Amino acid sequence: MGERIVDPVVHLELRTDNLARACAFYGELFGWRFEPVHLGGATYHAVDVGGRIQGGIVECDEARPRWLPYVEVPDLAAMTERARSLGATVTLEPREGPAGWRSTLLTRAGGDVALWQPKA
Repeated sequence: MGERIVDPVVHLELRTDNLARACAFYGELFGWRFEPVHLGGATYHAVDVGGRIQGGIVECDEARPRWLPYVEVPDLAAMTERARSLGATVTLEPREGPAGWRSTLLTRAGGDVALWQPKA
């Protein structure tokens, strides 16, 4: 059994092929307000989903829109390898971004999850 991670989900990201439609739906349903974030050529909107969890919507080629939870881990490289040894497919190898490092996994259970290690 792995080390227990307290409050592990830190970010929820909706990946969709229609950002405008998704923002309109969730804005109307929950009253969420979106803030465009400029990340080079990517179309991304940050959203406050409440509590300690942050959120965002990214427009990308997706066959079906899906939510991707980000789980904060103390050692991204080690946790990515641990997931691989447990049978997960690493769909994005560890990579650095402005605020930290991430990798994404497809688990045997059929769900996607992103691992996140923030910069100090």
